[in-house]
Amino acid sequence: MAETRELSTSMVRAANCSSSTKIHLTPWDSRLLAVDPIQKGLLYCKSENQENTHKFLDHLKISLSRTLDFFPPLAGRLATIKHEDNNTRSFYIDCNNQGAQFIHAVASGITVNDILNAKYVPKIVRSFFSCNGVNKLEETWRPLLTVQVTELEDGCFIGCTLNHGVVDGTSFWHFFNSWAEISRGFQSPSKHPILERWFPEDVDIPIQIPFSDEKLLEEFIPPQTEERFFRFSREKVTELKERANSDHSCNNISSFQAVLAHLWQSITRCRNDDRRNIRLIIPVGRRRRLSPPLPEGYFGNAVKAVSITTAAPQLLSCGLGWAASQINEALASQTDEETRNWYRYWVNSPTILTKGAILSDCLIVSSSPRFNVYGNDFGWGKPAAVRTGSGNKTDGKITFFPGPEPGSMDVEICLLEETLNVMDEDVEFMKYVSP
Repeated sequence: MAETRELSTSMVRAANCSSSTKIHLTPWDSRLLAVDPIQKGLLYCKSENQENTHKFLDHLKISLSRTLDFFPPLAGRLATIKHEDNNTRSFYIDCNNQGAQFIHAVASGITVNDILNAKYVPKIVRSFFSCNGVNKLEETWRPLLTVQVTELEDGCFIGCTLNHGVVDGTSFWHFFNSWAEISRGFQSPSKHPILERWFPEDVDIPIQIPFSDEKLLEEFIPPQTEERFFRFSREKVTELKERANSDHSCNNISSFQAVLAHLWQSITRCRNDDRRNIRLIIPVGRRRRLSPPLPEGYFGNAVKAVSITTAAPQLLSCGLGWAASQINEALASQTDEETRNWYRYWVNSPTILTKGAILSDCLIVSSSPRFNVYGNDFGWGKPAAVRTGSGNKTDGKITFFPGPEPGSMDVEICLLEETLNVMDEDVEFMKYVSP
């Protein structure tokens, strides 16, 4: 049986870090401290650059070190301030350059095609990431970033695990894109990170949070699921978008909204889900929704989810355009005023999400088809595929990525195997999926 063996572990520090600074966490950051880290990685076919393993790994470590010069939080550690007078805590990033963890591993007997051609994502892919099952509040000395480079028979996988209390998906891929650029020879990232966190003027810093250790560290055991990737070509995405707008007699439904509406209806139908209410949770980026918008390159979390609940019979009977319009209206409601009101409300009544609370009994969307995934060339070509780790996985997780061709989308769906089997036979769903 194939397995992943860890060969070495080291710490990579920023090459030219000269001072230690504190970055206080915002409500967007703090509320995600107890969920699993972000785990995303890229699969590469083997090239001549990888023939000399020692030289290959040294190049990645050196380029990572130079990248950390621009992203000092990722070489730091999470820290807390205890306020004994009111039994609260504040969280901040100590940019002390203790380093990011770098792991070299090998998965003997596993090829690139074993991963690309599998119907379901092979379970061994989960071992291409570190920190599986680790709650980030258990031990603050843990690195915020861990990189694992796993050698395959004819390629490699670069997996990044990043504390979700420190970054969202936008910042995760900002770092990954920057590392790839510096690996190719750039002297600095094409988009520099802005490290200062955003707080409204009337919010006191640091934010004090009352919480129970027992509640935050409670164990959540997700059901046994499978993950499968479905590709929607540019033509099929366009077809769904045109159909949704035509059904609803409008022109403001986006490609993402149309594809998500198709998935929302299809999964509900294939689950034979007769529960009264169906809940869809969509993370909404706030960078451009604030007025004025956050600066380009804002590094951290700037996402808050919106929840849509509807009755299953209505969802399935009202058509694609109606379902897409519910998504469109929910996203349009996330204005500057709504964002600021929620922010202040959270400061006064803070709640930290737990894995069980965020993942149970719903469909939850993750990532975005707008992220630069297939442009991550480290100097030996573009990736063959993107894959994810085990973090925050449960029945009903939908993860969006751009496809390799412009305008296409790759969607990872995490469901019970029996539901995925039904989807395989569902004509209405599969007619939009690329072979």
